[in-house]
Formats: sequence, C-alpha cells, structure tokens
Amino acid sequence: MAGTGGASPSIYPTVLYADAKAAIRQLTQAFGFTELSVYEGENGMVAHAELVQGNGAVMLGSKGRGGRFDELMKGAGPAGVYVVVDDVDAHHQRAVDHGAEILMPPTDQDYGSRDYMARDVEGNIWSFGTYAPEIGG
Repeated sequence: MAGTGGASPSIYPTVLYADAKAAIRQLTQAFGFTELSVYEGENGMVAHAELVQGNGAVMLGSKGRGGRFDELMKGAGPAGVYVVVDDVDAHHQRAVDHGAEILMPPTDQDYGSRDYMARDVEGNIWSFGTYAPEIGG
C-alpha cells in the first residue's frame, strides 16, 4: 500500500468469525494473505490472528471467545475491507481457482483503479484493487 513510508500501518481492520480457522484458510489460500501469527485458546478458538498482505494487515479472531471486543461485536453485520494489490487479474484468478464467491469481476473504474469484489466464507466483502491513496506525512 502506498503512502506509508515503509512504516507499519496505523490502521488494522479487525473481523470476527464463527469459524476463524476456515476464514484464515480462505484468506491465505484464495486471497493471498500470509499468516503472521495465530494464537489459539485452550478451547481451540482463535483468540487472535494477524494476516498480512503487502505492508498492510488484518486482525481476526473467533466469535464467542469472550472479552470486551467480542461482547461489543456480538450481532454486528458483515464488514467491508479494501486491499491494494499489484495485479488485480492474477489475484482474481487465484480467488476463483480457490472457489471464492466473486461479486464483481475485475473492472476498470472511472477514477483509474481496476478492482474486483468477493465475499468471504461468512459474508464479509473484500475489495481488491489498484487504487492506493497517497497519505501525506
């Protein structure tokens, strides 16, 4: 992602899943994320996971694992996350090859981006595209 000056991102989308392990599989296999860390509780639930894509990351965990964040997110609807990728068409093909539900195929946008949208295993919408806002420092 452009505009971060090589530093760690300062914003991390956080998503909870009923089956966080299935979500991690899909995000890594179909959408090309890399596991940075996965911490499981004694009950096998994902207490916390961090997956990276480029120089950005998403945090995720299991619903029902307890804690204040889990309590506050109970009943929350799906989230939408945008991820910058270099080659939208190759990324899209990978997602298709792994059975991801594609909501919009790669499309050239009026503002210069090329992007596509997919739904993950629990209904969250992931957009992947070339638009990378320049964030001044």
